This record gives sequence, C-alpha cells and structure tokens, in this order.
Amino acid sequence: MLPSRLGIFLILTVLLSAGSAAAQDSASAGGQTRGLMGIKTEVEKITAGDTLTVPAASFKRMALVVGMSAYTSISPLKNTASDARAVADMLQRLGFTVDLAIDIPLIQMRETVDAFSRKVETADIALVYYAGHGVEAAGENYLVPVDIKVDDPATIPAQAISLTSVLRSVERARKLRIVILDSCRNNPFPALAGAIAADGAKLSGDGLVAPDPSQGMLVIYAAEGGKVALDGDGEHSPFATAILESLPRPNVEIGLVFRQVRDRVMSLTANRQQPHFYGSLSGAPYFLAGGDAAVADMADKASQWQALKPEQEVQLAALAEEGNTRALLGLAYMALTPDREKFQPEKALAFFRKAADAGDAEAMFELGKLHEKGIGTAQNVPEAIKFYQRAADLGFADAINDLGFLYYQGAEGLPRDPKKAVGLFIRAADLRHPQAMFNVAALIDDGLVPGKTPQDAASYLYQALRSGVDDVLQQLSTRPTMFKPETRRALQAELSRNKFYKGTIDGDIGAGTQRSMRIAFGQTE
Repeated sequence: MLPSRLGIFLILTVLLSAGSAAAQDSASAGGQTRGLMGIKTEVEKITAGDTLTVPAASFKRMALVVGMSAYTSISPLKNTASDARAVADMLQRLGFTVDLAIDIPLIQMRETVDAFSRKVETADIALVYYAGHGVEAAGENYLVPVDIKVDDPATIPAQAISLTSVLRSVERARKLRIVILDSCRNNPFPALAGAIAADGAKLSGDGLVAPDPSQGMLVIYAAEGGKVALDGDGEHSPFATAILESLPRPNVEIGLVFRQVRDRVMSLTANRQQPHFYGSLSGAPYFLAGGDAAVADMADKASQWQALKPEQEVQLAALAEEGNTRALLGLAYMALTPDREKFQPEKALAFFRKAADAGDAEAMFELGKLHEKGIGTAQNVPEAIKFYQRAADLGFADAINDLGFLYYQGAEGLPRDPKKAVGLFIRAADLRHPQAMFNVAALIDDGLVPGKTPQDAASYLYQALRSGVDDVLQQLSTRPTMFKPETRRALQAELSRNKFYKGTIDGDIGAGTQRSMRIAFGQTE
C-alpha cells in the first residue's frame, strides 16, 4: 500500500492524467493528503539600442519576431525586415504580445531570446518567427545576427544563435509551441562552403539541417531541410506572403493553417519551394483567429474537439483520410462524446489504432486507457500496459506518469516496483508533467527519493506552479503545511531567486508568499 499521505494524491494523479476517454470515478479521502482536484497588446519593438525587460504580468499569446537584413560583412537581404514587421503586425492583430527585433547584434539577440524564454513560461502559446540568414555548421543550425564576421567555421557558434536555444525558448509554453524559420536562404559564406576548421567543424552548403524538436512543438522551415528558400521579387518573400495570408483566416484549425501555407508557397513558386514541417502539435485543437479561438479554453481535449462545427469536422475527416495523425486523434475524441446518441467507442478505438500504427504516442496512450477501462473493447490491463509502455518509450509524459502509478501500486501482469515507479515519476516530472512534478516534490518531502533535498522538492513545486495548473496553486495556497518547513523555506528561496518574493525565508506561507506564488503562476494583481 502507498503511504496514507500519498495514496489519494497518486490515485487522483492517474485519473487526472488519463484525460477524457471516459468519465472517471471520483475519489475522496479525509485527512491532510496531497490531492489535486480535476485538472485537465502593443508591439514591443527592439532595436540595436534597446534591451528587453521581463514584465510581471503574463499573456496568453506571446511571439518573438526577428528580422535580420542589414548585415555588415555578408550579403544583406532584401525582404526580411519588411517580412518581420508585417508578421509582427499580423500577430498583434491576432492577440499576441509581440517582441519585434530588427537588425540587432549578437549580444542583444541573446538577451532577447533569454528574456522571451522567461516570459513564455506563463503563456499558453509561444511563437517565434525568424527571417534572416541561417547556416548549418557541424550538424547544428545557427541564426545569423547582423554583426557576424566569419573567416573560420569554428567561430560560427560563438558569433550566432543556435536553433537549439531558440527551440528551448518556447518549450515551456503551456499549450502551443511554434517556431517558424524563413532562413533557408543561400549560404551567406560561399567562400567557406565545405571548409573544415582546425577543430573539425565543417560549414555546409545551402539550407539548414533538419531539426529535432521536442514533442508538442512544431518547427516550420520555409523550405525543406538542406534546400533554399526564395527571397521573392515583391515586398515579401513567398513564404512570408503565405504566412500573412493563412494565419489570420478565421476558424481554421492550426494544423490545416500550415498545410495551407505549404500549398500557397508551392503555388507562388511554381513548386520550386516547399515548406517542411518537423515535430508535432499537441493533440488539442487550436485556432489563431475567429470565434473558435475560445475552444482552447475548454477543460479537456475531448470537449475541445467535440465543440468543432460540422464543416470543421469535414475538414478534419479529409486530413484523416490522408493519414494525418492529429486529425485521427480529433475524430477519435469526437467519437467519445458524452452524447449517448453519438458515443461510438469502437470508432474511437479504430481511429486511435490507426494513429498509433503511424507512430503517434498520444494515440498509444489513449489506446492504453481504453483497454484498461474496457471501453470499445474488452478490458485487458496487460494490453493497456503495453500501449502505455510504447507511448512512454516515445517520451509521452502522461504515459510515463501513469506507468509510475501502476508500478507503485502493482497491476495485473505488472509486479509492484516502487523504486522503478519513483524513477518514472522523476522522468515525467523532468518532461514538465504538472502532476508528476507535484508527485516528485511530495515523494522527496517524505524522504522517499534518496539523494534528493528540500531544495529539489522546492524546484519541482516551483516548476509545477509555472506550468499553469490551477489546482497546484490552490493546493500550495490553501494547504501549504502538507509540506515540511524545510521544503516550504526552500520554496520561498526559489521564488526569491526568481525575483518573485522579497520577504523572509521562514517557511510561513502567508500573504506575501501567496502573492508571490500567484505572480509566479502568471496571475496579475
């Protein structure tokens, strides 16, 4: 059996992370337990003389738009500055708080990316658009600031911004993470193409190498990796033109929006340029424009998909016919509607299975839930565990967290293994699974994770706060004494280190600490 203080918390965690495949049984218990309840502007222009500051307030939609044009030692670009300004204005009209950076040097570019990374921790959507030179060196992509001066490939990492750092800048946004690169232009260092530096670094030719984004992030290249994007003859590049036309279209689900971008670019370039997508969006529907933007505020993915209009469902079905796994997920969630007349669990099972066969981890996880609960198929816990394990092997945090619970409790065909369970909880927490972060903090606080300290517990609690799950804030505000004084003091110190708290480090979660937690969470006063 689990320790009494953790039992109900872990039970609720697995119910919460299980999503909405079917209605879940409620759980309750008395005593001081760590339970979570049901979970599931104006453009800021940055020029060469400015530096970003981090506001206390949070915004639901945040974008960083960068245009590099006036290069000092390599060929300038014609359209990138105007492309960036137009995209920034368009995103502002779509409700984004936009940081616009035009022709800034390396130092300021680094400051800009770092500041944006901190801001988006409390945003629902984080989007980066970059127009400018890009180059691949030694297998890494770099975005090139205007002041670069390169005569040796080995110096590029020190004089440019890695794409990896840009991807990291958006990864902590809560719902949607998109990076758009109109930087696949010709090699800006033709004299060095293929050159090998003393340390073995090699500068590639044209284009960028394919990225490796984390799950739940979409990276859009103006042209397929290794190929060149066209600058165009008009005011904007073909790719920017397609972005400006497609993103503001109302009530078009974002997965379809970027397919429209691809088709428009191919039309504008007579098929000479084809944008390419890497990574994947989360399984929830999202709309950037129109009344359906409110869909994203619904409590769970099934409700969100079920709220789509009939014509949108037709669009989804067309994508599913092409094998689009996200569309298959959407149709599956729709088939699990609570409307008895439309409830079709066998249909949902088929859609999930098709997406899982195509390698989609979320579909594997949902198949596990259906088999575990016996929905649309005979109940089969060992089969459910196989699906959970497949999804976990692909890094799907919900599956990793649920496997942790099953190993902690033991299940049919799965011997109890608390040590392995703790490792799985930590793995899910390190993937920013909110309930897992809270779980791990609780386990550390109870002395069940060897080698971990109250400071480690506080770090997980802080990150759980930043994840935007309301009940994390509620638990820490209304029931802080469920954690030991050492952990509470460490949490105050963590809030202080991140400039959210200025009070005494005494472990007393009073009004001042609670205010700092609300601000760290992203609430405005």
